[in-house]
Amino acid sequence: MLTQETLHQIGSVAKESGLPIKTVRYYDELGLLKTVGRTEGGYRLFDASVFNRLSFIKRAQSLGLSLAEIKEFLDVHDQGDLPCDHVRIKLQDKIADVDRQIHQLQILKLELQEILSERTISNKSSLVICPIIQ
Repeated sequence: MLTQETLHQIGSVAKESGLPIKTVRYYDELGLLKTVGRTEGGYRLFDASVFNRLSFIKRAQSLGLSLAEIKEFLDVHDQGDLPCDHVRIKLQDKIADVDRQIHQLQILKLELQEILSERTISNKSSLVICPIIQ
């Protein structure tokens, strides 16, 4: 049985996790966190597992995963299964996205280098803002 001492109000969760209260509240509203009740004053109460979930959420976000994707993983976990297969697929998709972005950035870099290597024409027409770009 949980006692008041083992429960954490939203303010202490925010302080210990380093997140703003609004963020903790938002995650709870999205279903990423699980409250175990409320105080008489209406404050959300969380058990100690909230810190593990917040750590997972922060790490997953740092890997480029969306809150919707993270919710899917947590839902699988909450059903008693490990979401590792789901995580692996999403991370492989992220690698493919990063590869596409790198390719697009390499093309952009070549284009920028080409523009800068061209001789600029000093055209002082009032219609030309900058001959390098135009």
